Amino acid sequence: MIIDTHLHLIDQSALRYPWLVGVPALNRDFSYEEYAADARRSGIEGVLHMEVDVDPADIAAETAYVKSLAGRAGSLLRGAIASCRPEEAGFETYLETVKAEPFVKGFRRVLHVVPDDVSEGALFRQNIKRLAGTGLTFDLVVLPHQIPKAVALADLAPDVQFVLDHCGVPDIKGNAEHPWREHMEAIAKRPNVTAKISGVVAYADPATWTVDTLRPYVEHTIRSFGWDRVIWGSDWPVCTLGGGLTTWIAATHALLAGTSESERARLLSGNARRLWRLN
Repeated sequence: MIIDTHLHLIDQSALRYPWLVGVPALNRDFSYEEYAADARRSGIEGVLHMEVDVDPADIAAETAYVKSLAGRAGSLLRGAIASCRPEEAGFETYLETVKAEPFVKGFRRVLHVVPDDVSEGALFRQNIKRLAGTGLTFDLVVLPHQIPKAVALADLAPDVQFVLDHCGVPDIKGNAEHPWREHMEAIAKRPNVTAKISGVVAYADPATWTVDTLRPYVEHTIRSFGWDRVIWGSDWPVCTLGGGLTTWIAATHALLAGTSESERARLLSGNARRLWRLN
């Protein structure tokens, strides 16, 4: 069975998503019901919602919206990774609010859409350090050339658990492995970073990719981090750009062929359960 650690839901009647204007293929509603139908058929038994970079004014509303869906009978939703703005003075107060809400399991601030110096600011770094001891994780989504910025954050806050999204966002369509490969080896040396096997089908050529196209990137990530520090995510609906949820799950199983039952169980569910203390 699978724990999906990276689901995006889009409901434009409830929340605002300014960035969708620039991504026509995703500029529609993607509902929990649409996701859950395929997820249940594919062996997903629990899921964490990943923030969708909503309008900053809607950050708290997004968490409340997802929590309401989780309250429905039989819901797969087990928690949320919430949006945040560590570069802003209000983060400390926001953190105190989130600490009182067990449904929130961590934070993410999308860093590849802002200037590199955002994560280098003194306030940003001070606020990241505040996560130590809270049990809240911080997801890092950066481009390959920005992975050293993620390394710096991991070194700055060794008591904070970080999650590197999407295998470090390699340029698979461009068949580019460098400097991504070296940077992945470097960040994997930080014991407080876990890698998320997700997103890669969206970075490959949607018309031509095969399992072997993805294999060098997925296997290098797993080899670098080890089986105890990798988790799985669908990145739905972004994965629809490369074939969809069931296609990505089928590719995952093909990529894991020949591995042990224990290794598969850790990547697909066990590590996520331990990391976020999920049932």
